[in-house]
Amino acid sequence: MGIEVVVEGLTMSFGKQNIWQDVTLTLPAGEVSVMLGPSGTGKTVFLKSLIGLLKPQQGRVLINGVDMVSSPERDIYETRKLFGLMFQDGALFGSMTLFDNIAFPLREHTRKRESEIRRIVMERIELVGLLGAEGKLPGEISGGMRKRAGLARALVLDPQIVLCDEPDSGLDPVRTAYLSQLLIDLNARIDATMLIVTHNLDIAATVPDNMGMFFRRNLVTFGPREVLLTSDEPVVTQFLAGRREGPIGMSEEKDAALLAAESAHAAPHRAGGPPGIVPQLEPSPGLPPRAAVARRRERVLGMLDQLPPAARAAIRDTYARGAAAPTLTMPAPGSGS
Repeated sequence: MGIEVVVEGLTMSFGKQNIWQDVTLTLPAGEVSVMLGPSGTGKTVFLKSLIGLLKPQQGRVLINGVDMVSSPERDIYETRKLFGLMFQDGALFGSMTLFDNIAFPLREHTRKRESEIRRIVMERIELVGLLGAEGKLPGEISGGMRKRAGLARALVLDPQIVLCDEPDSGLDPVRTAYLSQLLIDLNARIDATMLIVTHNLDIAATVPDNMGMFFRRNLVTFGPREVLLTSDEPVVTQFLAGRREGPIGMSEEKDAALLAAESAHAAPHRAGGPPGIVPQLEPSPGLPPRAAVARRRERVLGMLDQLPPAARAAIRDTYARGAAAPTLTMPAPGSGS
């Protein structure tokens, strides 16, 4: 089972530029969480802070009693082994085959024999649907396949926490749908705590148990997916609807005068609330149920009275309906996904 990640009062600045401040949240053990936000709001910086690669000026990141901000480097290094990190571009070595790329962490951080390394690598390759492509170089395969190879590499050390930095970037909608199903299937198989940073609204709507959003150097919200998906916060409704009208501008947030002018001239049909909540994806046929589902249900129902009315209604409807979204079959390695 995955490990709970507790973030308390985290503040990050680069020089005089404040990235975000006083971020407090808990990633529940074994559940899938998504972090949204416009470009430039520090989502990738947040991931690197969780793993101890960047040091915030204030706050704590607690994992198994170790603070990834201020504990001794030896403890941070050991705790970092609990993580698997999938980078935006896969971060593969161009001169190595996919097999050697995926084997790299095992050869670097363990003393396993090559026979054992091969067994583990081939299991992970099969897990992400890349059997038959292990001998190819990164330059010989599609971007989607490189991302899946990067995910396989993130999994070879059996991480209990998996961080995915915009795994959908550069993918078309169909390949993004396959990736969404793969992420749910992985959670069903390994029960790891997962945090996905993304701009993609389809992933946000169908994959996570929990959702958060960064804007204006603050964490706007974090909690059960129904809280954000039913939110009436202007920045949330603008982002989820993909509208121009709202606090998010092309390069930065808009000032009060521009927001007031927009409000006065906006067409009624452009000011609607967030979209309806679609069912969360379920594991593909033949896989075990996600262990996180039962834990999440107990946790969320226990906090129901603390949630906004719209979120409470949506959660009750979700559990009353109990419907599952259709699953997708992984494409063959040579399909270019």
